[in-house]
Amino acid sequence: MKNNLFAEFTPISAKAWKQKIQVDLKGADYNKTLIWDTPENIKVKPFYNHEDLSENGASPATPNNWFIGQVVSVSNSGQANRCAHDLLSKGIESLIFSIHNNEVAPEILFKGIDLQHTPVYVHFESVSAASIIPVLEFAGKHKGLIFVELDPLGNLAKTGNWNIDEAQDLKALKDKLQNHPSGSLLQVDMTLYQNAGGHMVQQLAYGIAHAAEYLHRFHELLKEAATPITFQVSVGSNYFLEIAKLRALRLLWRSLAAEFGLETPCHIVAQPSRRNKTLYDYNVNMLRTTTECMSAVLGGANTVVNMPYDAIYHKQNDFGDRIARNQLLILKKESYFDKVGNAADGAYYIESLTRQLAEKALTLFKDIEAGGGWLTQLKNQTLQRKIRESSDREQSAYDSGKLVLVGSNKYPNSVDRMKETIEKSPFLKKESRKTVLEPIIEKRLAEKEEQERLDDE
Repeated sequence: MKNNLFAEFTPISAKAWKQKIQVDLKGADYNKTLIWDTPENIKVKPFYNHEDLSENGASPATPNNWFIGQVVSVSNSGQANRCAHDLLSKGIESLIFSIHNNEVAPEILFKGIDLQHTPVYVHFESVSAASIIPVLEFAGKHKGLIFVELDPLGNLAKTGNWNIDEAQDLKALKDKLQNHPSGSLLQVDMTLYQNAGGHMVQQLAYGIAHAAEYLHRFHELLKEAATPITFQVSVGSNYFLEIAKLRALRLLWRSLAAEFGLETPCHIVAQPSRRNKTLYDYNVNMLRTTTECMSAVLGGANTVVNMPYDAIYHKQNDFGDRIARNQLLILKKESYFDKVGNAADGAYYIESLTRQLAEKALTLFKDIEAGGGWLTQLKNQTLQRKIRESSDREQSAYDSGKLVLVGSNKYPNSVDRMKETIEKSPFLKKESRKTVLEPIIEKRLAEKEEQERLDDE
């Protein structure tokens, strides 16, 4: 048996540490000098110890392995299949097929892909039965890691409209779940809440409430599914808090699933946030996405999909995709981020943040349920208003310089010119159209400043 080296040292209490720090501060106020508040009203202390661990708070179960994913745009099944095999030969381990039309041939699209060991996610730009049904039938015949991403509620929140109307959209979803009871068909797209400016407690609470909306209606139909719901999550640049956010999501899902008699673990597909990406000094985006992917891995994501550094203003291109892919390959193959599945477990700071985020999100979730649930609060615009308030506070912090994006509102490159390199608009598109409710709008922090700089070029 190995000796416990720590037994030779007398335990030091948090009170003793604080007294020592106050002596070193030489009269400066401890709280004002060393404690800071997050947008979620979590007070971050200068140190943490065993007293910050919850006695009954078990760490969330994390996957033993994480997969490197990349999106494959599908307009032609044969071309997409060839692209998929090319990516697999370059180190990609998971595929996200984004289907843009109704002419999908699953036998061709999935040909030669080892579906037993390669997670495949299928996202539909439209919800036409002509494109969805063949994929569902294929997935039913070929048991494997196929996740069909259906999220009519998320589409409503993002666009402000149902595909047809509420009754028909939810009936169509119910029919698919009944006809394919063992399939993984549902997705909760939480990226919308982060990219629109919601703080982490809102992201977690709205994501869980979003999932609960499906479970209230369909939980009996989901009991045979190995993965009833996948969560798509955006990860920002607050390194440790983002690790804790993903871990808190697992705790919240475990509690929610148990209420509906489900025992399946939380399945997370993570990607970097768009909100903090910048047009000017765009190479800094590579640094941002690297730390965000690190947070995703350490937080316990099942699949991590990186964002190319130039994605906001360039069309998809081989160079941007290769750099994004290699960032993840370096984390896995050179930095050994795949060797430990629970690296964050037991870290006093992260465990404390995880517990506080989960508790605050659970409180907000209960408020949403008491107010009629996610859909009711979306219809009466409560969710939109709360996210807008959070977004406005974050935007004010950026505009004042309190929130820093290097190369944009801090240390900008004055000779940087971007007007001639833009291939697609990096800005929020405003269009007049009729909607049944106010959509949740995604917007980057640097947009206004970038538009002014472009006008001055």
